[in-house]
Amino acid sequence: MSKITLWHNPRCSKSRNAAALLEEKGVDVEVVKYLDTPPSRDEIVEMLKMLGITARELMRTKEDIYKELGLKTVEDEDKLIDAMAANPKLIERPIVIKDGKAAIGRPIENIIELLDA
Repeated sequence: MSKITLWHNPRCSKSRNAAALLEEKGVDVEVVKYLDTPPSRDEIVEMLKMLGITARELMRTKEDIYKELGLKTVEDEDKLIDAMAANPKLIERPIVIKDGKAAIGRPIENIIELLDA
């Protein structure tokens, strides 16, 4: 079976739902608590490639830190990626990675599609 990784925040209900789904399906999963072990800039860049989205699309734009850093007006992808690397709370969650592809678990059906692929 494929190695599956979950970028997880246990305080987030959507992230807990994703973890429960993976457990229900009997999936062997490596859980990465990304707030405790923040991804590097390179890992974020790789994640964006796997997701096929822009840096802004990976960001939690309603977080206070997003507003505090004035990121709404930032257009530079590199600066947005740097902001996520420095402030992992900005990264949308949960994210499941399988076979070089990834899905954000909002909605959770995205994870189901990834697992079934």
